[in-house]
Amino acid sequence: MTWMIYGANGFTGRLVADLAVDRGERPVVAGRDPGKVAALAAPRGLESRIFDLSEPARVAEVLHDIDVVAHCAGPFSATSAPMVEACLRSGTHYLDITGEIDVFESIFARSAEARDAGVVLLPGAGFDVVPTDCLAAMVSAELPGATSLDLAFQAGGRISPGTLKSALEGAALGGRARVDGELRTVPLAWRRREVAFPSGPRQVTSLPWGDVATAYRSTGIGTITTFTRLPIPDLGAGLGKVSQSVLGSVPVQRAGKAAIGALVKGPGRATRSHSWVEVYAEATDDAGRSVSAALIGPDTYDMTADSVLRAVNALAADSPTPGAHTPSTAFGRDFIRRLHGVKIIEPA
Repeated sequence: MTWMIYGANGFTGRLVADLAVDRGERPVVAGRDPGKVAALAAPRGLESRIFDLSEPARVAEVLHDIDVVAHCAGPFSATSAPMVEACLRSGTHYLDITGEIDVFESIFARSAEARDAGVVLLPGAGFDVVPTDCLAAMVSAELPGATSLDLAFQAGGRISPGTLKSALEGAALGGRARVDGELRTVPLAWRRREVAFPSGPRQVTSLPWGDVATAYRSTGIGTITTFTRLPIPDLGAGLGKVSQSVLGSVPVQRAGKAAIGALVKGPGRATRSHSWVEVYAEATDDAGRSVSAALIGPDTYDMTADSVLRAVNALAADSPTPGAHTPSTAFGRDFIRRLHGVKIIEPA
């Protein structure tokens, strides 16, 4: 199998490349910046290719001998569609590490095209959204009549520039939730609740997360809210008062992204080694019955690199049906158990 990391010189792409080399794999590394890609490829002895995504037909030609693309170049709101188009033309399986709700929705809308092309489209093959998606599928299987699903996480460690830029874009869209089967815009921080993380009960605040798109496809549950534990308890109330028009204005977006690019660096190996994540899922039915499950895992970026590599190889080994998938529909709800350092607290 020949596979490619596109955006390999970015923070997460580099982690994926390094882990692949550590495990004896030889991916093709690619991106649009010749100098940066060469600086990554040469010392690792990897083949490199240079191209941008402006012409999908040209990209499809570059992908003619590539079986799988691991797309790591964000923001995915700008880069996903042309890469998906190129993969459909070339017959190349596609996976990415997006957490952007509208990107998930746009890819799921192309499922029929992917089936016709014999291609698997797998957005969200990293921390966004593998652990939450698999836990959602676990609790749904234990409570088949569930009508609502709450998913929450808390994480330690620092955030990469790319993740923060995507989060800034997402905040401009307001809160998002799945309500009675429909994707709806809601106020930021519209719900708060306590959840039983493995380390103990914590207050969490609703924020938009990819599972309002993915978990709906994985479970069929019509009402889904996603939460996170905020570092400052009252931050949620403040976020709820910030208007989308302010966050979405061109000057605010431009200034915010410039500041992130200048000031933020992704977490180094030492920081990641001391980081962790906890995820919680709870499904409830109309009779008030509920089932919950949780997990503890390593740093979210290390988890993402591990997950991407395992997903690339699972595409060959598991041969999921062509079409657009979530991690659990592609590889089963136990896919999360394949990842290094993950401990599941079973549904109860």
